Amino acid sequence: MAFSIGAQLRREGRLLFADPWLMSLVSWIPLLLFGSIWFIFSGAIARDLATGVVDLDGSRMSRALIRQYDAGPALQVGRSYSTVAEGAKALRGGEIYALVIIPASLEKDTLLGRVPQVTAFYNSQFILIGRLINAALQQAHGTSVAGIEVAGNLRSGSPEMRMALATAVPIGNQLNPLFNSSSNYAQFLVSAIIPAIWQILIVVTTILSMVVEMGREEGLYRWLHPHPIAAILLKLMPYTLVFWLQGIGFLGGMFVLLGWPMHGSWAVLLGAQFLTVLACQAAGACIFFLNPDPTRALSLAAAYTAPAFAFMGITFPVSDMNLAARIWRSILPISHYIDIQVSQANYGAPAATAISDLGCLLVFLLLLAVAVLKARQISAAQPAEEVLA
Repeated sequence: MAFSIGAQLRREGRLLFADPWLMSLVSWIPLLLFGSIWFIFSGAIARDLATGVVDLDGSRMSRALIRQYDAGPALQVGRSYSTVAEGAKALRGGEIYALVIIPASLEKDTLLGRVPQVTAFYNSQFILIGRLINAALQQAHGTSVAGIEVAGNLRSGSPEMRMALATAVPIGNQLNPLFNSSSNYAQFLVSAIIPAIWQILIVVTTILSMVVEMGREEGLYRWLHPHPIAAILLKLMPYTLVFWLQGIGFLGGMFVLLGWPMHGSWAVLLGAQFLTVLACQAAGACIFFLNPDPTRALSLAAAYTAPAFAFMGITFPVSDMNLAARIWRSILPISHYIDIQVSQANYGAPAATAISDLGCLLVFLLLLAVAVLKARQISAAQPAEEVLA
């Protein structure tokens, strides 16, 4: 048995090196994809988002407000428009991310004690950009309003700046981020996008490794007969190690090389990665054996894994998903893994909190049992019957 296992592993190595696509999927393609994702988001913090202004007032106060917008790192007021229609056209055309409309009576209403209304428009479908713009505008307005109130209090007889400031801003806010204290959107997005891509690579590579057997002269029957279970397990074994090393590699890149905070247990995270690899391989094997047509199997794999990032609960909360979305999320192995990664890396949660998600990953191994049952049927059939099928 030891000799047959060694022979099968050597055979798998020859198949891997003989197929350029298969070799690419376990070598340079993951490195290229992971590196590209990091490079795209390497800016870490969004800065100088193009913002347009329609200043209908043209007063000293409106110009001071515009300077306040531009003073922060998030916004860059580089466009001024004479009419609202021009600004709206630029916003719809993607020339700017936000449009601020300053009313004609801004200074007059402020001096008379009335509350002027400054209107801002931005596309909230850009979730990250929309949040940054909203926060930057609120901060700029808060600072401007506080300055006006302090000046008014000083003119009305407040003896000290501190007293005037306390009257203008009676309640102060102090924000203490629990994690990602620098608001690094690369840490927020890359740590989820890469695992989502990783899942796609595992499922697709698993299917292609079995498609290779169909192209050989002896076909699936000769590969599986007479020991289908051993044939499948020995087929998957080398790739399991490769995919796990890929996972360890991107974890090391994020939490060691880039220095992103890691507050939890490495052992729990690495164990979760190993189970995720097995779960994804089981899903890929099940897809292939239920529909052993290369084109259809790969199409099903793409439809199954491609939407993973949207359902992971990183950019859109799981609590707000409808029932169909939550069901789809539950059948994706990477969704359970990312819950463990977030809880361990960001929150430093106890290892016991990962038990339920680890159990869910183990349930995916039932898909491998389905693949084995189908493989036993193929192994039991005659080669001629396989050709006719």
